[in-house]
Amino acid sequence: MKPQITTVHSLAGLRSTLRRLAHRMGLPVELRYRLALSAVRVAGAELAAGRPVLLETVPPQPCGEGAGERPAGSRPSGGRSAGTRPDSTRPDGARPDGTRPHGDRAEAQDTGRLVVRLHLPHAPRRPSLEGLPLPAERLPGTTAVWRVPVPLPAGGGDADRDDPPGLVDLLEEELSAAVDRADTLAEDHQRLKHELAETNSGVLALYVQLEERDEQLRQAHGRILRQLEDALRPPPVQVPGLEMAVHYEPAEKHAPTGGDLYDWFVLPDGTVHITVVDALGHGLTSTRSALNVTHAVRTLALEGHPLDSIVARTDEVLATFDHELMATVQLVRLDPVTGELVLANGSHPPALLVRADGESSLLEVRGRGIGFPLPGSERLLRDRLDPGDLLVLYTDGLTESRRDPREGEQRLALAAGRHRHRPIEDIPAAIAAEMHTVILHPDDTVALTVRRTSG
Repeated sequence: MKPQITTVHSLAGLRSTLRRLAHRMGLPVELRYRLALSAVRVAGAELAAGRPVLLETVPPQPCGEGAGERPAGSRPSGGRSAGTRPDSTRPDGARPDGTRPHGDRAEAQDTGRLVVRLHLPHAPRRPSLEGLPLPAERLPGTTAVWRVPVPLPAGGGDADRDDPPGLVDLLEEELSAAVDRADTLAEDHQRLKHELAETNSGVLALYVQLEERDEQLRQAHGRILRQLEDALRPPPVQVPGLEMAVHYEPAEKHAPTGGDLYDWFVLPDGTVHITVVDALGHGLTSTRSALNVTHAVRTLALEGHPLDSIVARTDEVLATFDHELMATVQLVRLDPVTGELVLANGSHPPALLVRADGESSLLEVRGRGIGFPLPGSERLLRDRLDPGDLLVLYTDGLTESRRDPREGEQRLALAAGRHRHRPIEDIPAAIAAEMHTVILHPDDTVALTVRRTSG
C-alpha cells in the first residue's frame, strides 16, 4: 500500500474510505469505528457546508527503513522516489494544507503505525479535537492526525487485504463488536452490583452487630447508673402515719447524677429527719459535694445537734477539705404521731404546705447555705401537718424552669393542689411533669412529698 491523498466530498465517502482502509490494514474492529467516528466529527461541519476535505493516508514504515537506514534503491519516507514529486505534496514540497513533511524523525516515529491526516484547507478556523472517540494530534493549520498501531500480519507478510468486504459487512462487524462490548460491560456491571451487594450485606451485618453491642452497653450503663442512683437516693422511710415519695429528674439525660440530693431517716426519738440539698454545678463533681453535705448533716443529726445549728456546723465541718463547695440546704423534722413540723433553711427555696381542703402556703425561713458568707438558718419555723395535708419539698429546678421563681412557686401551688388526692407515689412525678411543660432553663430537679395519714 502506498501513501495517497483522497479528496472527500461527503460524510458517507469519508466513512467508507476509512473503514475499508482500516480493514485492509487489519485494525481491530473497535479501533476501526473509533477512527471513522473521530474523522467524521472533525470533518462533519466542513462537509455539511459543501467544502471538500483531504484525507491523507501513509502506511506503516518497515522497521528497516527508519531514519538513516534506507536500503539501497528503496524509496524515501512518504512513498516517493528520489527526484519525483509524490501526490501528497505540492510542487514546492509542502502538503496541501501548507505544512511540510516532518522528515526522518517523524518517519522513525511512524514505524509500525498507520498515519491518517485529515486536512481542512477551506475551514475558517481550527477544528475542535476535544472528546474524540480516538484522540487526535493537532498539526499546524487546520490538520488533524491519527497515528494508529497496525498489528503485524501472520508470518510477517503484507498486511493488505486484496478482497475487502462490502461496507454493510463492515458495519455489521462493527455493530457486532459493539454489542459484544456492551454485553461484556453489562456482565461486568452485574458482577460489580453483586459484589457491592455482598459488601453492603457485610457492612449492614457489621452495623447490626455494632448496634446490638451499643444497646448492650447502654443497658449495662443504665443498670450501673440505676444501682448508683439507688445508692445515692435512699427509698422512702416506712413510718406509720406518714406517706412519702420522691421524683428525681436530671438536667441531662446522659448524666443522670447531679448536685440535687435528699436524705431521710428516723431519729432515735422517733421523729423523721429530711434533708434536701442543691449543690452548685452538674454531674459527678456536684454529686460528690451534695453527698458530703448529706453525710455531714446525718452525722450531726444523729449526734443530737440542735436543728437550728446544723447548717452552720455542716459548713464548719466541710470547709476544711472542700473549699469550692457551695450548696443550698433545707432541713425538716416531722413527728409522725403529732404532725409537728420544724424547718431550718440555708438559701433553699421555701417548702410548700397544701392543706387537705386545698389551701396552700409557702413555709419561708431565712438563712444562708453551705459555702455562703455567714452560713446558717436564722431561725426555726414551726407548723403542724394534719391528716390529709401534703408537704412538698423541692429544688429550684422545679420552679425555675421558666426563669421566674415567683411565677414558678405560684404554678407549683396550683399543681400540688390538683394532684394532692392521687396516690402518694404518683404525686411528685405528676407535679414535675406539669411544671416542666415548658423548660427555658434545664436544671436537676428533686420533688419530694410527705402526706400525713389519719392512722
